[in-house]
Amino acid sequence: MVRYVVVFLSLVGFLFAIELLPIGQTGFVLPFTSAIARISAGLMQLFDDQVQAQGKLIWDHGTGFAVSIEAGCNGVEAGIILVAAILAFPSRWREKLIGIVVGLATIQALNLIRIISLFYIGQWNRTFFEWAHLYVWQTLIMLDVLIVFLLWLRWQSTHGPTPNQ
Repeated sequence: MVRYVVVFLSLVGFLFAIELLPIGQTGFVLPFTSAIARISAGLMQLFDDQVQAQGKLIWDHGTGFAVSIEAGCNGVEAGIILVAAILAFPSRWREKLIGIVVGLATIQALNLIRIISLFYIGQWNRTFFEWAHLYVWQTLIMLDVLIVFLLWLRWQSTHGPTPNQ
């Protein structure tokens, strides 16, 4: 258990450091965040043609309301925690890769729901938007990471013994 915690914390620190470096920001985080904004706006445009996205900004032409997807709201940090948790656990690389791919997809799917719901909550009530943004959704995203990790642990344990590490 001590080994797991040390490896996990080391990986989290390393991955967060890479994320915060200028090359991590310009090479991955900003393009990824822009893609999340475009995907969110694209999904909303299926039933609301007033929604547009540019860069990390999503806005409604009709109401003028806009949200900017900032660090911590793009799902990258939640993904880093999940990746570190899976990589630190002693298991086969195949199971790790499956867990990471499925887990990151799950986190981003929930994050899209989060962004879309917050966009419309913000147009309805700014006070509730702040509460939902800071408390409800942050908790749900991290709970998603925990649940995905626990489900992965259960799934990978059925695929035979773990390798000696």
